[in-house]
Amino acid sequence: MSRLDRLVERYADHIATPWPAGLSGIERVIFVVYPPADELRLRIYIDEFELRTRDAGHGWRLLDLTGAFPQWMAAHRYREKYFRRPTLLAGYPEGRLTEFTAHLVEQTREQVAAAPADDVVALAGVGTLFGVSSVSEVVNGAASAINGRLVVFFPGEKDGNIYRLLDARDGWDYMAHAITAD
Repeated sequence: MSRLDRLVERYADHIATPWPAGLSGIERVIFVVYPPADELRLRIYIDEFELRTRDAGHGWRLLDLTGAFPQWMAAHRYREKYFRRPTLLAGYPEGRLTEFTAHLVEQTREQVAAAPADDVVALAGVGTLFGVSSVSEVVNGAASAINGRLVVFFPGEKDGNIYRLLDARDGWDYMAHAITAD
């Protein structure tokens, strides 16, 4: 059985267990953690995650953030100015664009708030946020609006409660439930 097949099986086992009531938003977050080298292969498996979710009696909504930054920038009123001088973007030196992150938080909050309590909202493409936003800020910002579950497909690593996106940035401490192939 491949690493991604094991990941799907572990996810299916977890998502099929009864969901306790009364959890906080943070406790409703599930990180599906896999090596960054598996990102393209994982994309092929997304339909399998959806199928397993539906088989467990839950709804499914996918929010793919892969094109979020170029779409946001293309629609931005001052995009030409920012292309000439990217340092004008708030948060640019830290690699966390404040306005873009606020946009992602709002977009994610809308999705999780609109989803019924039995649904999963899945975030894919979070690796594309590297250098322009922060997965932890998006998840934390949306957490209080989660009705069902927020599943984050996370290309990186988990060591204890420390998550590292793309194995390249200092991690953050997060108390989400993690599903790994190991």
